[in-house]
Amino acid sequence: MVQNCVAPDFRGRNFSGEDLSGANLSGGNLSGADLTGADLSEANLSDVDLSGADLSLANLSLAKLSRANLNYAELIAADLSGADLRSADLRNADLKGADLSGADLRGADLSGVQLSRVNLKGADLRGAKLSQVKLKNTNLRGVKLIDT
Repeated sequence: MVQNCVAPDFRGRNFSGEDLSGANLSGGNLSGADLTGADLSEANLSDVDLSGADLSLANLSLAKLSRANLNYAELIAADLSGADLRSADLRNADLKGADLSGADLRGADLSGVQLSRVNLKGADLRGAKLSQVKLKNTNLRGVKLIDT
């Protein structure tokens, strides 16, 4: 089990369905990795490169993803409730059906993100970049949007 691997290089690795809850992967490279259905709850993924990774159905609740690169990542139906995504790069990511309730997205770049059927209830989007975001059937109750 991966628990404390600061700056690991796991490019393209298959972690589908794995329990990585609470793991410290900060500064690592997981670009193109398959994390479908993985449990990454409360994991430290700060400054991690997850570009092009598949995190569909993954549990990322309360995960630390500040400054993470999630450019073109698949996060379909992922649980990101309460996650720290401050200053994360989510450009062109697919978040259809994801749960971002209570997530901290301050300063995040969500340009071109697919947010259809996403739960953003109580999320903090202050200072986030939201150009060309696709919103359809998205729960925006209690969202903080000042300076976006």
